[in-house]
Amino acid sequence: MAQKKKKSDPNNRVVAENRKARHNYEIGEVIEAGLQLTGTEVKSLRTGKANIAESYASEENGEIVLINSHIEEYNQGNRFNHEPRRPRKLLLHKREITKMINAVQRDGMTIVPLKMYFNDKGIAKLAVAVSRGKKAYDKRQDAKKRDWQRDKARLMREKG
Repeated sequence: MAQKKKKSDPNNRVVAENRKARHNYEIGEVIEAGLQLTGTEVKSLRTGKANIAESYASEENGEIVLINSHIEEYNQGNRFNHEPRRPRKLLLHKREITKMINAVQRDGMTIVPLKMYFNDKGIAKLAVAVSRGKKAYDKRQDAKKRDWQRDKARLMREKG
C-alpha cells in the first residue's frame, strides 16, 4: 500500500535560515523568540521573502532588538509598506533577556539568529542563540572532523 505524502502545512515552515551561523559560531543555548512585526511584514514573510544571513541581535534600552535583517516590501502594501531593514524588537521573557544581556557583556558572546519560521499556530518566530565566534583554526578543525566522519562512513559501507 502506497503511503500518502503529507502536504506541507503553510503555517509551519521555515522562512529564512542563517546557514553560515553554525560555521562561524559555536552555538550555545538556542531560544525561541517572537518578533514584533507589522501586517505587511507578515504578508511578505508568508511569501518567503526574508534574509537573516547578515543579521544579529543586540541590547537597546533593556530590550533585545534584531538588527540588519531584511524583509522585502510587500507588493500590494502601497503607502502602508514597511522599511525593509528596520530594527525589530524580539519578544522574550524578562529572565531570558537578562540572561542574554549578561552573557554578551560578561563573556563577549554574540546573539545570532539561526532561523525564522512560522510555528504550529501560524505565528512568526525566530530561533536565536547565544554564541561565541570561531577562530580560523577552529573552522579548519571542524572541517577535518567532518571529512573524517564522511570517510569513515564510506569505509564502513564498503566493508559491509
